[in-house]
Amino acid sequence: MKIYGIYNCTSFKKALTFFKSKCIEVEEIDLKTHSISISDIKTYHELSGLDIKKFLNTSGKLYRELSLKDKVKDMALSEVYKLLSEQPMLIKRPLIAEDDFVRTGFKLEEYETRWG
Repeated sequence: MKIYGIYNCTSFKKALTFFKSKCIEVEEIDLKTHSISISDIKTYHELSGLDIKKFLNTSGKLYRELSLKDKVKDMALSEVYKLLSEQPMLIKRPLIAEDDFVRTGFKLEEYETRWG
């Protein structure tokens, strides 16, 4: 399982702590130093079954600076995938990717149901 995030992000830290407490090994990927390919983002989005907006860090500074709130609804998925690949700080953290399951953010109840 891969977990994408940044080390000073509270949600990322909570997810890492959760997995460690359950003795679940994860591959940690720092979004400050590694981007995600467009094809991986597309795959993760499709596997998640979530709206693409759930992949965006809407509370982040970059999201506000780029005025994405009004722009995303008019963008093609391919444009959003490209944007997330080029600007990984826009990705909602943590992004958890298993072979057949993908989720964004940290919700303890959901984590307990899936991995508890």
